[in-house]
Amino acid sequence: MKKAKTNLFDLVPVISEHITTEKEGELSVIAFPRFRSLFMQKYLVPKNKPGIIRVRLEEHGTAVWNLIDGRRTVREIGGVLSEHFNHEPNYEYRIAIYLKQLHKQGFITFA
Repeated sequence: MKKAKTNLFDLVPVISEHITTEKEGELSVIAFPRFRSLFMQKYLVPKNKPGIIRVRLEEHGTAVWNLIDGRRTVREIGGVLSEHFNHEPNYEYRIAIYLKQLHKQGFITFA
């Protein structure tokens, strides 16, 4: 039996457990440990480097990130953000690509 192909727009993005969100003005900053293991944090992080990596999201990235709640699908997030993106052509596709990139980097998973 062939497995049915899952449509990305029907998936629910969930923020990964090791990610925390901080605010910097109106923008979101996602923070995560350089290494997940405490042993690795203690012995492998160079002394002049922070143990936590921070990534500041731009305006659109922050808008998408703030809607990742573990309940909304990619399609629903796109629907909420249609006005934020001024109904640009292909904005839903841009959101889907952005979420795929977040997934590839390990910042989110899909339920």
